[in-house]
Amino acid sequence: MSEVEAAGRVDGRTARAERTRRAIVEAHLALIAEGDMRPTGEKIAERAGISLRTLWINFKDMETLFEASGSTVLERQDSAYRPVPRDLPLRQRVDAFCRQRADLMQMFAPIFRAAAMREPTSPQLHRNRVKHIVRVRQEVEELFAPELELAGPAAGELVDALVAASMWPAWSMLRDGLELDAEAARRAMTRTVSALLVTAIAASVGPPPS
Repeated sequence: MSEVEAAGRVDGRTARAERTRRAIVEAHLALIAEGDMRPTGEKIAERAGISLRTLWINFKDMETLFEASGSTVLERQDSAYRPVPRDLPLRQRVDAFCRQRADLMQMFAPIFRAAAMREPTSPQLHRNRVKHIVRVRQEVEELFAPELELAGPAAGELVDALVAASMWPAWSMLRDGLELDAEAARRAMTRTVSALLVTAIAASVGPPPS
């Protein structure tokens, strides 16, 4: 066998292995999207059209599968994400930011809900959530930079509050706890984010002269 043929076989095996791993991840996420919050290895393997042995050859345990699935979710979010123009007036920036956050959380609601259920016993799901938090924090810091500058020493607390108001736990409270529809939940998020920013701006100006 020539070196070219050997390299071709290796590349072929690598491609097949990658297709198998992708099929497993897709099966995992599809089952969750359909309402199975805790899909077993058997169900995932059946959906992917492989043996259970093949699943565990490709992923040594559920934690490594959670890592791969989490990366795929981030890829899908990146594909759906549209940056909000930084030069818009504050009200328009808040509206665009909250609309996009609401759309993304609606799109991935089953996955976030399943992760929240299992995170207490899964270090990897916790790491996945931290990645989401870092991304939202970065967006908040860039999108609302002028208002954060006005907040001065309180900027860190303001960022924390804005991130908390626009992440899954807050959205879950609005949708599942208060039983609001998606549009009403989005309006509530927009009101909260707006109030936080406007309050920070008002505090930076100080009380009116007496």
